Amino acid sequence: MALVKYNDNSISAVTSTALAEGSLVPIKTLTASGSASLSFVHGSDGVVLDSTYPIYKFQWNDCNPATDDIRWEFQGSTNGGSSYGVTMTSTKFKAVHLENDTYTDLSYLSFQDLAQSTSYKNLSNGQGNGADECCVGTLYLFNPSSTTFVKHWMARTNMYQTDNYPEDNFCAGYFNTTSAIDAIQFRFSSGNIDSGTIKLYGIKDS
Repeated sequence: MALVKYNDNSISAVTSTALAEGSLVPIKTLTASGSASLSFVHGSDGVVLDSTYPIYKFQWNDCNPATDDIRWEFQGSTNGGSSYGVTMTSTKFKAVHLENDTYTDLSYLSFQDLAQSTSYKNLSNGQGNGADECCVGTLYLFNPSSTTFVKHWMARTNMYQTDNYPEDNFCAGYFNTTSAIDAIQFRFSSGNIDSGTIKLYGIKDS
């Protein structure tokens, strides 16, 4: 997927750049301020989440929780956001490195897998709520409007763990439904989102 197309033959001769096909198309930005959750609902306030794009990207930045030692999580909806609880199966692993350089780890978190569950999927663990502590990350959702196939997704989240170390979380899975996914909700497992933004993009494939 090309994001930038150079109009000249060499970097030294570049005079201009342009977004090529397959580029990100901004759709919607949501900003938290003591918010219980942030939801992207197709057809609501300019949100597009249908067959317009084959891939959608959610990008969260500096999301800070009101409550300490909690998880960043998400779920989908097939009824326009009236309820969130689509059956999911998922997998997850993490990498960590303590600030004092005394410990590192790379682990498969089998106990955090979802297996045909309607629970929210956690994308991080033990998030700190200090004034300078936050999480950032991305989630890709593939063909959410398909009525033939399950809906695959992949996510990566980096966050400041409450015990003072970065934790890089890698998650993937699918919504096990042939109904269209028409809304996605993000939240912390407890308490509000004090601050932060989430951006939604569509990705062209040709």
